[in-house]
Amino acid sequence: MVPESEFISILAALLTGLMLSVGIEQFMIPRPPLRRHWAAWALHGGLWLLAYALIVLLLGRPWFSAAVVSAFLLMLVLVNNAKVNALYEPFVFQDYEYFTDAIRHPRLYIPFLGWGKFLGSATGFVLAVAIGFWGESTPAQRWMLSGQLGAIVVIFFLGLLLLLAGRQKKLPVSFNPERDVCALGLLASLWRYAEEERAPLAAVSPFGFHVHRKSDNDLPHLVAVQSESFFDPRSLYPGIFSGMLAEFDRLKGDAVAYGKLKVPAWGANTVRTEFAFLSGIGDDKLGVHRFNPYRAIAAASDVSSLAAYLKCLGYRTICIHPYPASFYRRNRVYPRLDFDEFMDIRTFDRMQRYGPYISDAAVTAKIMDVLTKAREPVFIFAITMENHGPLHLERVAPSDINELYSVPPPPGCDDLTIYLRHIRNADRMVADLRRGLEQCERPASLCWYGDHVPIMPVVYKIFGKPGRDVEYVCWSNQHKMQSRHHNLDANDLAVHWLRAIDLIKSDHH
Repeated sequence: MVPESEFISILAALLTGLMLSVGIEQFMIPRPPLRRHWAAWALHGGLWLLAYALIVLLLGRPWFSAAVVSAFLLMLVLVNNAKVNALYEPFVFQDYEYFTDAIRHPRLYIPFLGWGKFLGSATGFVLAVAIGFWGESTPAQRWMLSGQLGAIVVIFFLGLLLLLAGRQKKLPVSFNPERDVCALGLLASLWRYAEEERAPLAAVSPFGFHVHRKSDNDLPHLVAVQSESFFDPRSLYPGIFSGMLAEFDRLKGDAVAYGKLKVPAWGANTVRTEFAFLSGIGDDKLGVHRFNPYRAIAAASDVSSLAAYLKCLGYRTICIHPYPASFYRRNRVYPRLDFDEFMDIRTFDRMQRYGPYISDAAVTAKIMDVLTKAREPVFIFAITMENHGPLHLERVAPSDINELYSVPPPPGCDDLTIYLRHIRNADRMVADLRRGLEQCERPASLCWYGDHVPIMPVVYKIFGKPGRDVEYVCWSNQHKMQSRHHNLDANDLAVHWLRAIDLIKSDHH
């Protein structure tokens, strides 16, 4: 092959792949319109050209390189569509850890893409690599500036110029992923969210004010439970057994506060609600960090927290979560949030499962064991796992319908049945915790809430999609008082709880 033909080949592959990238993007949900700001197209083209130049430099095969970049873009579109289908939210830059997490925790992620699509994509990738290496040879003058290398240099600098031109405009983003994807397209929105992540997390927590240490004798044990996917499902379908959450209903009747909780997550992304509760910071103050605030904290940011506030009062602070502590980088984040100890999956017997995960009953036993041994006031933050999906990987038992429904559900509701089976155990956890805390010698208080509604797309097509609201309740073993109903945002819950049990004075905001 002469050098001139190498230029022609690489240019033809480049133009074909670039046009194909526009077509692939049109398979997205939501579909970005072709009419968009020139800077968005500059970012799209610049990113594609830089990726293409790098792959050609590595492989020396122009057409195969265009196929590789196109395949990667197609994979992003498929992942985006799977996320929209399950979570009603497009793929954002902060989701890039999905790929490494899917390797480390495949059960949590791959089923939402679909094992068939995943295996098909993996097989297609292997075949494409084989065909690419066998079907297209590298040119003899690969490293000549008058041949392929020269073309790569030109493409690289053209991509860099487009990227710099797009950056100069500083396209605005709203941090509403659907709106931003529709305004900018996939690649440009990913780039802008990546740029925004470089800004530090600088929001101020209400737990940052100075406090005076109280006597240990005055402090109650505090237990907060973030119950996986907990909400009241009886609002979905009236045929669900009305006593499904009988213990939770009883706790509300004796609570110091209860109501609906508006959480910043839908279906997944537990850490959004988790951070809101522990920091007291609303997602409207976080900018792009609202999508995964723990990554900013793990990198550099220090944020005042509920645990830090309680440590100033004299508490020992403990997190209990029956899953690997490295997930969501909690092993790095929780020391920064002033937790003294993190009890993860290693502190549980792996036989203590109900379904695929450690049971709520095992978490309850761990909580009560810590409280029984405590010689000081303790704050325990428990994050349960039993009710974590994918629900469709579990199977309905023959007895479930009679035990969970007063009227059998229509076809297609297996996910709901599985969910109810687990939520019944969450209700038993409420009862066991209440019983245990009532027997504590020290005063004790419980705050219980859900992190988000569960992922059940087929069920929601039948009964309608619920909103973001879940349930919460705050209870004390000290005295019965008239329950006070308040609907709250998740970031206001911890302050509201401590104020209700007199651990924050009402004049602190």
